[in-house]
Amino acid sequence: MISPDNPFATPSELPYALPPFDRITVEHFRPAFDEGLTAHAAEIHDIAANPAEPTFENTIAALERAGELLERASGTFFNVSSSDSTDEIQEIQAELAPKLAAHSDAIHLDAQLFARINALYEGRESLGLDPESLRLLERRHTDFSRAGAGLPEAEQDKLRKLNEQLSTLQTKFQKNLLRDTNELAVVLDDVADLAGLDEGAIATAAEAAAARGEEAKYVLNLTLPTAQAALESLENRAVRERVFTASVSRGNRGNEYDNNSVAAEIVRLRAERAALLGYPDHASYVISDETAKTADAASGLLERLAPVAVANARVEAAELQQHLEADVPGATLKPWDWAFYAEKVRRERYEVDTAALRPYFELNRVLTDGVFFAANRLYGLTFTERDDLPKYHPEVRTFEVFDADGSGMGLFLVDYYTRDSKRGGAWMNNFVSQSDLLGRKSVVVNVLNVAKPPAGEPTLLTLDEVTTVFHEFGHALHGLLSGVEYPTFSGPSVPRDFVEYPSQVNEMWMLWPEVLANYAKHHVTGEPLPAEQVAKLEASQQYGEGFKTTEYLAASLLDLAWHRLGVDDRVDDVQRFESDALEKAGVALESVPPRYRTTYFNHVFGGGYSAGYYSYIWSEVLDADTVQWFRENGGLKRENGDHFRSTLLGRGGSVDPMEAFANFRGRQPEIQPLLERRGLAGA
Repeated sequence: MISPDNPFATPSELPYALPPFDRITVEHFRPAFDEGLTAHAAEIHDIAANPAEPTFENTIAALERAGELLERASGTFFNVSSSDSTDEIQEIQAELAPKLAAHSDAIHLDAQLFARINALYEGRESLGLDPESLRLLERRHTDFSRAGAGLPEAEQDKLRKLNEQLSTLQTKFQKNLLRDTNELAVVLDDVADLAGLDEGAIATAAEAAAARGEEAKYVLNLTLPTAQAALESLENRAVRERVFTASVSRGNRGNEYDNNSVAAEIVRLRAERAALLGYPDHASYVISDETAKTADAASGLLERLAPVAVANARVEAAELQQHLEADVPGATLKPWDWAFYAEKVRRERYEVDTAALRPYFELNRVLTDGVFFAANRLYGLTFTERDDLPKYHPEVRTFEVFDADGSGMGLFLVDYYTRDSKRGGAWMNNFVSQSDLLGRKSVVVNVLNVAKPPAGEPTLLTLDEVTTVFHEFGHALHGLLSGVEYPTFSGPSVPRDFVEYPSQVNEMWMLWPEVLANYAKHHVTGEPLPAEQVAKLEASQQYGEGFKTTEYLAASLLDLAWHRLGVDDRVDDVQRFESDALEKAGVALESVPPRYRTTYFNHVFGGGYSAGYYSYIWSEVLDADTVQWFRENGGLKRENGDHFRSTLLGRGGSVDPMEAFANFRGRQPEIQPLLERRGLAGA
C-alpha cells in the first residue's frame, strides 16, 4: 500500500488540484505508480465483471472516473521527466514504459470489458444519449477496436509484446537524444569566435560554459531542430560549420547514444503491429483515425506543395550563393551558410535586422503585455501571478486564470528557460485536465527552451521565440477554455492533425497592430518598435518561405516514408534510406536539410507524432482560413473570440473536429489562404 505521507496518495488540496511540488520527491514516484496501476486494474476489473447489464453509467462513465491516482502520478511525472530530468528519473521512466504499455493492453484487450462496450455500441441509437455521451461511447469502441480488442488471443499476445518493446525503444530514443545533445554542445575558447552575436547572447554562452565547469569558455547549446538560431548571426564560417555539424550528428555518431538501430527497430515493430491490426503500414493505421483519414490524402497535400516550395528554395539559394561568393570567392553555399546570408538579404532588401529587434522583445512583456493582453481582448481572460504556490523548478512561474465574469478558469504555468535536464523543443502539457464530470478545471504548462541570460540581465527573445510563445499559448488556451463533460475530450484531446490548428491561429496576434504596440517596447527606453520597422517586418514575412516550407516538407515526407514501410520491408542502412526517401520525394537539397533527420526526429521516434508530422501543414490550411475570417470580421474583437471559443476551442474533442471547424467558419476549409501565405500560389 502507498504510504499516506506520499503526496500522491490523496487528491491535492491546492487550488485547482495543483500537484504539491514542494512535497514531491523522486522517491514518491515508484510507489505512486505501483499503487496507481494496481488500483486502476482493480477498478477496471470491477467494471468489466459487473453482473448488472451494461449501461452508459456503469461502463462508459465508470471508465472516465477510474484511475485517479495513476493519473495524478502520471501528470506530474511525465512533465518532470521532460522538463527537469535526472538519471534516476530516466531510470524510473525506462522501468515504467513497459509496465504502462502492458497496463494499457490489459485494459483494451479485456474481453469482458469490450463485450460490455460493444453491446452498448450496437444499441447506441436506443440509449437516448446526449451528443457528447454518444460520441464518447463511439470513441471508446473505436479505441478498443484499434487497440486489438477483436483479435484472437494468440495475436493479442503478440500485440502485447510489440507494445512493450516499442515503449522501451521510444524511451531509449529520447534518452539517447537528450544525452547526445548535451554532449555535442559546441565549446569555444575565444570570444572572437562568437563575432556577430549580440552582447546578451555572448553572456548567455559564457553562463552556459560556467554551468558546465568550462571556465573562461563559451558554450552554444543545441536546440531540437536542425537549424540552430546562432547560425543567423555567427560571422565565422568555420564556427557555423561546427554548430551545424554538431546539430546533424546527434544520434548518428556510432557511440553509445546512436539512434540508427533504435529508429529502424521502432519502424519495423510499428509495421508489424499495423499488419497485426489489419493495416498495410503504420501510417495507414495512424491516419485512419485522423481528419486526413488516409495516408494518400496526407502525402498528397505534401506532394502538391513540394515542387513549388523547392523551386522557390532554389531561387533563394541562387541569390544567397551570390552573396557568399562576394565574401568567399569560389565558395559553394552550404547548409551552415543559409541562415547567415538569408538574414543578410533580409537586412539589405527589407532593412530588417531581426537581431536588432530583440531589445523590443523582452520576455515578461511579451507574455503579459502581448500574449495575456490578446487573450483578454479576445476572451475576457485575466491573469494573476501566484508566487505562493509550489513549483517543480525555481524557474517556473504560475498564473491563476480568471474568466470574464471573474470565475476561476484554472492555472497556467510557464517554464521557459533551457537547461541540461530539459529535452529540446517547446510543448504544452496538462497537469490536470478539465472535466465537468469530475469537477475539475485545467492546470496546464507551456515549456520552451530559451537561453537564460546572466543574473540581472533581461531575457530578450528572437522573433522566432516570440512566435513560439504565442504558439504554445494557443495550446494552453485549448486546455484552459475547455468546457466538456468527460476528461477524454478535454482541451487538445483531438486528432493529431487538428491539435496544432488553434495554436497556429494564436500566432496571428503576435504582429497584430494593437497587440504589437502594447508589448514591443525597448527594454531600456520603453520606446515602441518604430512603425517603419513594423511595416518592413510585415513586408519581409514571405521572404524565405522556400527554405522554411522545404525543410518542413522534407521532415514530413521522411516521416511518412518511414511509416509507409510494410511488415516485409527491411532497412539495413538508415542513412541510405533517408537520403533515398528525400531524393524520391524531390526534396533532397543539400543546402536545405530536413527540419529533423531520423536520429534526432524526436517527434516521431520518441514522441506521439509518428506518421503525423504532416499535421502542422494540414492544420495550417485551417489556420490560414481562420486568420482570413478574423481579418474579414474585424480581428481582435471580443465577439470574434467568443465565437471561436464557443464553436471550437471550448468543445475539445467532444464534437467531430471538421464539424467544429464548419460550425466556426460556416463552411469547409479552403486551401487558397495557405498557398498565398506561403508564396505557393502555383501549387
